[in-house]
Amino acid sequence: MASPKLSALIGVIICMAITTTPAAAADGRIHLIIVNNCAESVWPGILATAGHATPQSGGFHLGTGEETTFDVPVGWSGRVWPRRGCSFDSRGLGSCATGDCGGVLRCAGAGGAIPATVVEMTLGTRQSPMHFYDVSLVDGFNAPVSMTPVGGGRGCGVASCGADLNVCCPSALEVRDREGKVAGCRSACRAMGGDKYCCTGEYGTPAACKPTIFSHLFKAICPKAYSYAFDDTSSLNRCKANRYLITFCPPQPE
Repeated sequence: MASPKLSALIGVIICMAITTTPAAAADGRIHLIIVNNCAESVWPGILATAGHATPQSGGFHLGTGEETTFDVPVGWSGRVWPRRGCSFDSRGLGSCATGDCGGVLRCAGAGGAIPATVVEMTLGTRQSPMHFYDVSLVDGFNAPVSMTPVGGGRGCGVASCGADLNVCCPSALEVRDREGKVAGCRSACRAMGGDKYCCTGEYGTPAACKPTIFSHLFKAICPKAYSYAFDDTSSLNRCKANRYLITFCPPQPE
């Protein structure tokens, strides 16, 4: 559960962002605010899709209660995920228990190792200003995450998996750290493979690929997140806001 201090901090960030949203619209860029509300450090990883620049060199450290803000251009597309249990030397070399991107602090074009909770976004342009975003469990889970639009008007949803799936992860999907603690929960596709679980081959259409018992479990706990490849209807969000708050371990309702 989030501390009152950290919850208040997130509220202040949203309030400040709302008051400055018109300026954000004028400069033609999208502002991403990343907050670590977890009880321990998180090392966010960032990966842009081909043809787009990766901000923040693809990764950085974020201590408990810390936040950082950076801009991306309109039309940007990519993903953000939490890395946990990391240790890096002065050269930025090391490793993470989950979400590792090749043993470096600055992912710089490398994706994260599974399992990892992923925030995905495809931002609109001046001609087509609608932004699309989601929180995906298709690559598994390693930390609660949410993406909240700041402003944007009615119809803007919150993408999230705010619960700790590690607590109830089926044994077949568990990933444990060196101390034997559950550090992540793989998706059925990543744990078992095969067309049926990965929605590929003859199962490569929404009509053919249905949610598995594991997908149903993920969806029941995190109804606002992608539980499998074709979980679009209740998981893909749309908004025209110019600021978005990405929170690791978001505060939960009391």
